[in-house]
Amino acid sequence: MGRAKIPRKSTNIDMTAMCDVAFLLLSFFILATKQKPPEAVTVAPPSSVSSKAAPEKSILITLNKEGKVFLMFGQDTKKDDVIKDINTTRGLGLTDQEMARLGKMTVIGMPLNKLKSLVNMSTPLPPEKMEGIPIKDSTNNEMVDWVRSITNAYKGGDQKQLEKMILLKGDGDALYPDFKSIKYALKKNSLFKFQIVTSSETIPPGSELYNHPIKKDE
Repeated sequence: MGRAKIPRKSTNIDMTAMCDVAFLLLSFFILATKQKPPEAVTVAPPSSVSSKAAPEKSILITLNKEGKVFLMFGQDTKKDDVIKDINTTRGLGLTDQEMARLGKMTVIGMPLNKLKSLVNMSTPLPPEKMEGIPIKDSTNNEMVDWVRSITNAYKGGDQKQLEKMILLKGDGDALYPDFKSIKYALKKNSLFKFQIVTSSETIPPGSELYNHPIKKDE
């Protein structure tokens, strides 16, 4: 007696549900991913072989080649507290609405006595047209005031954590006296350590660092 033949049937898998899940995951990652914002103040920093990434939670001091200084606050920093403190300590007379407008600005790069007019402009002033925070006159180095308000906002916290947040990004053509004025503002407020933002480059083959690389825990 012959064996009964089982009819072969083609396997049909419904991929609709899997496609729906894939598109949902793709949409989630697109919406949840933090995009790096465009650089507000363009500078060409010197290069180094360091590969350490700058933290997102940072306070960036930028020095361009003209010697103008700008201040930028990263995400999850106490920007509003800093603005409230400097408004009080320097008697700027900013209203709550004006401080809120200043807090929404990406870049702060004007003298203190011009911040009120800055936030009340009908058209936002682009960073390239800002005067910069005054630092050249040792008797009127306004970065001292800004850094003081930063330390006041973070008072009671870990000093080392605050020092890790302070980033200094200077143009390679900036003059050293301007850089020194920023260092003075930090030192004046007992901030003796900060990180310098540089452009990354590869380690030259045959160099001491190439032959004896520094371990991550060193």
